[in-house]
Amino acid sequence: MVFEEPEKEIRPEDEHDTEKFEISINFAQNGKVWTRNEIEDDDGIFSFSVYKEIDHESDDPDPETISECLKRPDWEKWKMAIQAELLSLNKRSVFGPIVTTPENTKPVGHKWVFVRKRNEKNEVTRYKARLVAQGFSQRPGIDYEETYSPVMDAITFRFLMSLAASQNLEMYLMDVVTAYLYGSLENEIYMKIPEGLKMPEDLKSKAKEICSVRLQRSLYGLKQSGRMWYNRLSEYLLSKDYVNNAICPCVFIKKSSSGFVIIAVYVDDLNMIGTQKEIDDARTHMKEEFEMKDLGKTKFCLGLQIEHFQDGIFVHQSNYTKRVLKRFYMDKATPLSTPMVNRSLDVEKDPFRPCEDNEEVLGPEVPYMSAIGGLMYLANCTRPDIAFATNLLARYSSSPTRRHWNGIKHIFRYLQGSIDLGLFYPKNSKCVLVGFADAGYLSDPHKARSQTGYVFTIGGTAVSWRSQKQTLVATSSNYAETIALHEACRECVWLRSMTHHIQESSGIVTEKEPTKIFEDNSACVTQLKEGYIKSDRTKHIPPRFFSYTQELQKNQEVDIEYIRSSDNAADLFTKALPTTVFKKHVHSIGMRRLQNL
Repeated sequence: MVFEEPEKEIRPEDEHDTEKFEISINFAQNGKVWTRNEIEDDDGIFSFSVYKEIDHESDDPDPETISECLKRPDWEKWKMAIQAELLSLNKRSVFGPIVTTPENTKPVGHKWVFVRKRNEKNEVTRYKARLVAQGFSQRPGIDYEETYSPVMDAITFRFLMSLAASQNLEMYLMDVVTAYLYGSLENEIYMKIPEGLKMPEDLKSKAKEICSVRLQRSLYGLKQSGRMWYNRLSEYLLSKDYVNNAICPCVFIKKSSSGFVIIAVYVDDLNMIGTQKEIDDARTHMKEEFEMKDLGKTKFCLGLQIEHFQDGIFVHQSNYTKRVLKRFYMDKATPLSTPMVNRSLDVEKDPFRPCEDNEEVLGPEVPYMSAIGGLMYLANCTRPDIAFATNLLARYSSSPTRRHWNGIKHIFRYLQGSIDLGLFYPKNSKCVLVGFADAGYLSDPHKARSQTGYVFTIGGTAVSWRSQKQTLVATSSNYAETIALHEACRECVWLRSMTHHIQESSGIVTEKEPTKIFEDNSACVTQLKEGYIKSDRTKHIPPRFFSYTQELQKNQEVDIEYIRSSDNAADLFTKALPTTVFKKHVHSIGMRRLQNL
């Protein structure tokens, strides 16, 4: 992804081309300016950064320096947080001796970061101060080697919630206090001496600038800190007889004669899912090795609100949705029943056509990309109903016009009328994976591209979905549907591997049956069942789109079946739908209103 944390300013020579830039929604606080045609979000980093900006936005922003803390009325609370952080650093023996900085060594800098932690109701629960290293000055190959550290993805987490509901399991959350400080360093790293550390007697005569402190443990901000913490945690859990698999590296499972426990790791948040006795044992041995905070039943994790009902688990983002609407001044807008207007078949009248030659591009003061980022975070986590509309409007981030901005506002109006909509995983449901695939032929008529859409449900509720413009030009609806099925089958293979590993390792009995994937193009289904049929209309389609799916069917991993278009839930991800059909599909993938539960 080409994404800068832009400290960029608009230069005088660029002033005539300001439509290239856009200021962030918190520009007054952070001064960020984005370059529109450089932003991509294939890995979700941009949408997550916008989520963080919206989530932490307040009329009373967090302080950025110790001097700012001193001027605040809540200084005593910040002071206690700073003291707690220094105590943790000493307790974990993070700092080694203070020495004269060795030759050819560049010590990393440091800074204090201050954050007020909030709960699912956006109430401040605690003050947090963190001394972080300025890892941007680290040199690859000298100060660090590997930096990759896995984190649990949203699809796995949704599956675990569906498993907890269907098997009537408990779900608890624990937080590791100063998790990164447990990791050991493999490289010698020196840091500039932070305030509060006393100089040794033999170095008091020397200037502080030529001295540094050697780090003995990983510290927040270092590029390898996340990897070191993951290695430390996984080594400990594996020594306690947990099993782990590269398919889902952040899921650790331990089975016993009386039950099982699954620990799902997201950095320092540990979700424990399983039977009560095994969860209690896991909580005990985690507390023996690490300093932990026991947060009780999982109610708020990764920005998701989780409600536990007698008949199931409901996951939603109502509070975040309200903050998004308030941030873009749409919290008093008139609600709408669908996220998108029906598009005209006339290309010239399509409201979502690209910017025309005589059309004005939105200025840098219009937060188009910020709105897209905020909506994409919702669409990727709990709101598949806005996935297609958001994906379509995200294509025009480099040159958005007033028409596209009206499309964004249309989605906001839809959200205003469905704030508490989320995914409901019912209890005692059958834990069976079912897929739906569809293609919107020439969904982008301006570039002759079609749209791939698929959704996979477990127990009738969505766990994985996608809405994406195809990269190839499909010359017929049959060709487009074949590509969509190919993409759905690729996702299905991973989903089957992940779900089977978790269920088998937990001792949950599963039937090894092919996963049904429903498709509404009968010719496409026939071709994939009976084999590639060479004809004038199909000979140009690359055989790989047929052979891969056919092999999966032959190995009884998938079973492609025909379904009527009116019953195909994947329609939701390929086109704008009339209100009645839209609401039918939204309900069919397990989306419910909190007020109706």
